[in-house]
Amino acid sequence: MARARSPVHILIILLSLASAGVLAVQAPPSPAAGPARNNPHLGNKESIRSGLALYRVRCADCHGLDAKGYRGPDLTAILGDMPDEKLFQTLRKGVPGTDMPASTAPDDELLLTIAYLRNLGAVSTAETPSGNVENGQRLFTAQCAGCHRIGMRGGHLGPDLPRIGAARSRAALVREIRTPAEWFPPGYETVTLVTKDGQRIRGTRKNEDVFSIQVMDMRERIQGYLKADLREVIYEKESLMPAFTAARLTDTDLNDVIGYLTTLRGSDPSVR
Repeated sequence: MARARSPVHILIILLSLASAGVLAVQAPPSPAAGPARNNPHLGNKESIRSGLALYRVRCADCHGLDAKGYRGPDLTAILGDMPDEKLFQTLRKGVPGTDMPASTAPDDELLLTIAYLRNLGAVSTAETPSGNVENGQRLFTAQCAGCHRIGMRGGHLGPDLPRIGAARSRAALVREIRTPAEWFPPGYETVTLVTKDGQRIRGTRKNEDVFSIQVMDMRERIQGYLKADLREVIYEKESLMPAFTAARLTDTDLNDVIGYLTTLRGSDPSVR
């Protein structure tokens, strides 16, 4: 009768077979390289031209034609330290907490966009806070926190602002404070609903389809209505946010508020 072999004996046999080449020992598979690991479009003039066209259609409205920022941040200030793989994933997944959405574009179009961005030239320095930040925070709390939320404090009629310093350039902040009606963030368009009995409900539009509309009213209540029950839906051109003209907010105070907002950059370590 054959004697059973011990586990140690079996291990010795397996190691001997492996060293003799009889038994192949396979290493665990390495993780697959991301699409941007070997971007074939980098440095290619035709690819860069195609990437420019894609950038102008999809990105320039927020980041500016020169990528130095408008509603979105100055890309030339952050691209230098961002590897292509991270840049690709940012384009693909978007940036949570900002207006930058995820993309469903083909990988190759994102790689073309990266090729263009890498060809922008010299990298500029990121904007640094200016003005009296402490006074800016006091002014924000007094005049803005009723509608805008940072962390656990503030209202909901306006967008939350925990990362506004990373999501907006200084020029964009100035324009959105001075003339807020120029642009409405998605989900914050001003509407007035008129019911069949003449009641008027003013607020921000949250959702809408052919048959219904949902708004947040001035008391921050989410209200849904069937359009068949409404006399009129008025899409207003004015923002619920007042225009902070120089008569309402001096240039010095505006500089302080923006200095404070510039410090609000969230907890993303890639944002400097």
